[in-house]
Amino acid sequence: MDPINPLQVHAFDHITLIVSDLDATRNFYIDVLGMSEVTRPHFDFPGAWFGIGGVQIHATVSSELAGQAGWGDRQVKSFSRGHHFAFEVVDVNIAHEEINRLGIEVADGPKTRPDGALQLYVFDPDRHVVELFSGPGT
Repeated sequence: MDPINPLQVHAFDHITLIVSDLDATRNFYIDVLGMSEVTRPHFDFPGAWFGIGGVQIHATVSSELAGQAGWGDRQVKSFSRGHHFAFEVVDVNIAHEEINRLGIEVADGPKTRPDGALQLYVFDPDRHVVELFSGPGT
């Protein structure tokens, strides 16, 4: 057994998001971010799975058991420090133009990280914060 990794974790697999409108969620993650819908087991509750680059988002429709959609108001003053997850894009400036064209609400940015990467934070349909970033020099 590896003392540094006793559970033998070898990959990041998915995050689960609680959503209110599965069609709006599907549109955002597939049509806007370019993820693919992947096969989901036949659970007895509504949801959808989306994948990109070996990682998945498991969207579960809000219910008494799953809880409310979104993360709620967490009094965030800096989106880069609050709850969010990130996708790498080719060029944040191009992504920003497309986000504006599509009428998607921007939470913050674009702004430059200390290492030179560009960051843009947007809201998904349930106000989960999604970071889009591109490396230095783009």
